[in-house]
Amino acid sequence: MLNDIKNDAQTRMGKSIDSLKHDLTRIRTGRASTSLVDNIKVPYYGADMPLTQVASVSLADSRTIIVTPWEKNMVAPIEKALMASDLGITPTTAGTVIRLNMPPLTEERRRELAKHVGHEGENAKIAIRNVRRDVLGQVKDLLKEKLITEDEERRVDDEIQKLTDRAVKDVDAVVKAKEEELMAL
Repeated sequence: MLNDIKNDAQTRMGKSIDSLKHDLTRIRTGRASTSLVDNIKVPYYGADMPLTQVASVSLADSRTIIVTPWEKNMVAPIEKALMASDLGITPTTAGTVIRLNMPPLTEERRRELAKHVGHEGENAKIAIRNVRRDVLGQVKDLLKEKLITEDEERRVDDEIQKLTDRAVKDVDAVVKAKEEELMAL
């Protein structure tokens, strides 16, 4: 019972960290990455489809993403979707190939992105602390129902706090690595 609660807490905290890592891949660092266009939707025969399902996305070099639609008539809708996205990059079309050239980041923009990364890290820490609060509430309920002793409660509280501290340390490491990546260029 208590092991299930601890395992649940560990799993949920791990998911918060994974979510943070996934969110940070979308922040562009001046280096091209196909993950920058993962969340772009393109109208395809009346339905919005992810870009990766209507075109091939690859890297030409460290600053260029190449999008090659599988159907010739999809060039214009893909180009329109890229223009409407929050990437801030103007696509260049040559026949059926769409190129996205990543301009180098300015110092000011790097600082803004570093602040945003820090904010995302704080949100992940809040999510982890919310998991801790929920789990400790479950343990307190078990104590009230006399299903566990006070000693067991204190022991589990300490273990959950250690899990929380470890998860917060992991978040700090992920944020620090992303900030260093942003400022390195």
